[in-house]
Amino acid sequence: MWGDNGPAGNHMIKRATTSSASTATILIATDFDKKWPSTGKTVSYNIEVTNTTCNPDGTGSKLCFLFNNQYPGPTIRANWGDMISVTVKNSLQNNGTSIHWHGIRQLGTTSQDGVNGITECPLAPGDTKTYLFQATQFGTSWYHSHYSAQYGDGLIGQIIIDGPATANYDIDLGAYPVNEWYHNNTAFQLEEIANQNLQNHQGPPIPDTILVNGKNKNSAGAGAYDVQTLTKNKKYRLRLINSSVDSQIRVSLDNHIFTVITSDFVPIKPFTTNWILLAIGQRYDVVFTANQAAGNYWFRAEVAGDCASANSFYGRSIFTYSTVTSATPASTSTTSDSVCQPEGVIVPYVSNMVPNTTFLSQVKDLEVDIDQVQVTTNGQNIAVWGINLTAIDIDWRDPTLEYVLTGNTSYPQTYNLIEIPDEGTWTYWIIQETAGTPAPIPHPIHLHGHDFYVLGNGTGVFDKTADTPNLNFVNPTRRDVTFLPGGGWLVIAFPADNPGAWLMHCHIAWHVSEGLGVQFLESKNTIPLPDANWNKTCTNWANYYNGNPVYLKDDSGL
Repeated sequence: MWGDNGPAGNHMIKRATTSSASTATILIATDFDKKWPSTGKTVSYNIEVTNTTCNPDGTGSKLCFLFNNQYPGPTIRANWGDMISVTVKNSLQNNGTSIHWHGIRQLGTTSQDGVNGITECPLAPGDTKTYLFQATQFGTSWYHSHYSAQYGDGLIGQIIIDGPATANYDIDLGAYPVNEWYHNNTAFQLEEIANQNLQNHQGPPIPDTILVNGKNKNSAGAGAYDVQTLTKNKKYRLRLINSSVDSQIRVSLDNHIFTVITSDFVPIKPFTTNWILLAIGQRYDVVFTANQAAGNYWFRAEVAGDCASANSFYGRSIFTYSTVTSATPASTSTTSDSVCQPEGVIVPYVSNMVPNTTFLSQVKDLEVDIDQVQVTTNGQNIAVWGINLTAIDIDWRDPTLEYVLTGNTSYPQTYNLIEIPDEGTWTYWIIQETAGTPAPIPHPIHLHGHDFYVLGNGTGVFDKTADTPNLNFVNPTRRDVTFLPGGGWLVIAFPADNPGAWLMHCHIAWHVSEGLGVQFLESKNTIPLPDANWNKTCTNWANYYNGNPVYLKDDSGL
């Protein structure tokens, strides 16, 4: 049930295939927020951030920032319970960088979360640092720059943490990212255009194509499709990731039904579907059987127009059976859904209850009809975040953890910081898209340091009387990215069981760069403080940035 092929780390690690049904059941039934193995092993990687060019669909070379001169970057692979060590060298000439390990809980290691201005200072040009954290979860994720919109120029890579699964399979095909691509402008230029367009109530620039595993053919036929080879009647695991900056994407494999077994890192009760919608930052692991007539089949990646995304083209790759010659498929697709919501009911395999008495008693005291204030609370543990109001704006030179380290509590208002002083408290968030916003679109909301429980969502303004009774506190969907509906509301909950400084933001790159984010400082008195190497990174950054840098921060910095 673990998958048995391929290397892990920079060397081979023998991974368990199966031991016994009872052992496998115990493993998959483990709540990894409460219990995880410690293998005593460390897998190590070296990553260099380079300034180069790339041409993923044959249209022509453009400026790219890459990990190890690869697009997408190398896959980081480990076993559940391993320590992961990644040494990053910034070889960009005129840009800092900061690498975030998306969805990784970072229990006890908030300083390794990789968010400049919150958990660290950026890595200055020419500087090197090592991130070290434990894989307390298992499944699929990705890593990317969190330095403004920098990841849109190519700084993305994949993470696989091998562990148990809720369905059997024979072969693990590995991570399979999909994302949009722009042929001409850099991400920083696109961000500026998007910001200017927003002031005129216009949408952002439209991407030129969608890449599948870093490849595609363009409309003129140049470029190349990614090709995956299948053996008849084998069961395959495919790890889907949306690593876009501005596109929600649906995917399918012609004539092959997906059995969905995870949502983000969380194992779920399997369900079947022909298509699956991936919000930016979301991951789904699926299993399918190669049980069709031997031939070539399209893997399709289509922009989700119902989620207010747009694209000038589409993504394709080829899945070919081993007994035939790889060729352009003649397969046809099924009709996809047209509603911006998951295709199936997402039920976590490990059942958890969210306490409801605190929410029900306290929500009555909380004003949710925000029109001027970005964040309000009831002074206890329920908060409302009004999307599209006061923008988060951090200072790269003074991350939030620096305030904790020095005991300074004079946090700038633009840090959008909420303190959660008591460890172990359940916290509840009502995220509300404010009425009259110039862009009433769905927002993929991502939380660092935690998975959250999705208690409910809806259109209009959250009504404490009408909507509270309909919230689900019994084994609700649990993940780290979910949609705030366009013109609507979202209610999430999570326990404050991970002391640290954690960002929550819209994962549309232009939006978080424009300020759609908040952070909370959780149990600051018990946060493990960063070490001397952390201080050295900040000193090196200050020396660089206080000198004569080519580019200054002109957005939120995130």
